[in-house]
Amino acid sequence: VQLQASGGGSVQAGGSLKLSCKVSGIIWSTFVSSRMEWHRQAPGKQRELVATLTSGGGTHYDDSVKGRFTISRDNARKTVYLQMNSLEPEDTAVYYCNVETGSQNLWGRGTLVTVSS
Repeated sequence: VQLQASGGGSVQAGGSLKLSCKVSGIIWSTFVSSRMEWHRQAPGKQRELVATLTSGGGTHYDDSVKGRFTISRDNARKTVYLQMNSLEPEDTAVYYCNVETGSQNLWGRGTLVTVSS
């Protein structure tokens, strides 16, 4: 199983980015029943949970991103997304997707997001 994250880059404060995490090597039924998360790790800080999307469609966001970030999934493409709007310099971090299948806890390599003021 592989998780390939993409979509990171450098933007100015107030800008937007959309991260994608393509999951391969997993059957469709496992993907649709999995819990999806995005985490991030800023320089010198611990990794933190940013957004969660359950198999039933429930979402949860860290207070720091609530109202600005949206997590979603495309089951047909086995891809999870993180739409990030109104980006702030404090959002600068490496972003990681995480898929919990029930029997496996899978991580992607991460994609760097840099927000300049």
